[in-house]
Amino acid sequence: MRLKDIPITAWIGMIGIAIAFIFALFAPWIAPYGETQVVGDVWAPADANYVFGLDNLGRDILSRLIYGARTTLMVASAATIISFSLGVILSFTAAVSRGIVDTVFSRFNDLMMSIPTLIFALVVLAVLPQNMIVLILVMAILDSTRVYRLGRAVALDVAVMEFVEAAKLRGEGKLWIIFREILPNTLSPLLAEFGLRFAFSILFLSTLSFLGLGIQPPAADWGGMVKDNKDGIIFGISAALVPGTAIAVLAVCVNLVVDWLLKRTSSLKGGRGDA
Repeated sequence: MRLKDIPITAWIGMIGIAIAFIFALFAPWIAPYGETQVVGDVWAPADANYVFGLDNLGRDILSRLIYGARTTLMVASAATIISFSLGVILSFTAAVSRGIVDTVFSRFNDLMMSIPTLIFALVVLAVLPQNMIVLILVMAILDSTRVYRLGRAVALDVAVMEFVEAAKLRGEGKLWIIFREILPNTLSPLLAEFGLRFAFSILFLSTLSFLGLGIQPPAADWGGMVKDNKDGIIFGISAALVPGTAIAVLAVCVNLVVDWLLKRTSSLKGGRGDA
C-alpha cells in the first residue's frame, strides 16, 4: 500500500485521531489551566484568555476538554483492547474446537447480547464500586459479545480452508492454528471491527458519564462535561456543545478510517492478501 493511495477522507480521520491522542498524551503541558482549577465566573463567555469560555464552576472549558481527551481515550482504548482480546480468543477457540465448546460459548454469547447493553451496564455499575477499573471491565465484557459474533463468523470461514486442514493433519495444536493460520487471514475485517468498537466505546463511555455512572467528578471526561453544563443550554450558553462536538468529531474521524479499511477488504480473507 502506498501513501498516495490513501483517500483524503482517511487522512482527515487519521489526523483527527492523532490530534486527540496528542492532547491526551501531553495534556498537562498543552492545557492552559489545571483540570480542576477555577479561574473565573460561572459560564463566563469566550474571550482571549478562555477560548471556549468557562463551565458551570468557572473552570476553563478548553483545559477540561484537553484533560477529558486523556480520560476518555484511555478508558475507551483499554476497554476496546480487553474486549477485542477476549472476544477474538473465545470466538476463535469456539470455531476451532466446534462441538460442545462452540455451543456453550455461542449460546452464552447470545444470552448476553439479548440483554440491552446500556440497561445491563447501569445495573452492574450501580451495584459495584464506582472506579475506573470496574468501568473498563464492565464496558469490555459487554462489548466483547459483539466482537465474538464477528470473530466466530470470520474464523469459521477460514477454518474450513485447506491450509488449516493441512495444519491439523500435521498435528499442530489449537493455539498454533488460531494464531498462525486463522488470525493472519482475518486481520482486515478484525481491524475494521476494532475501529468500530473503539468508536462505540467512546460513545458508550460518554453516555454512562452523562448518566452519572461513568467517570466520576472532578475528573474531566467529555460525557461528564456535557452533563455538567447541560443546564446552560436553557440560557443560550454553549458550554455543553463544545464537548458534545468533540465526541461527534472523534467518532466521525474513527468511522472515516474504518470506512477506508472496509473498502480495502474485498472479502473476509484479509491478512495475507494484497497489502
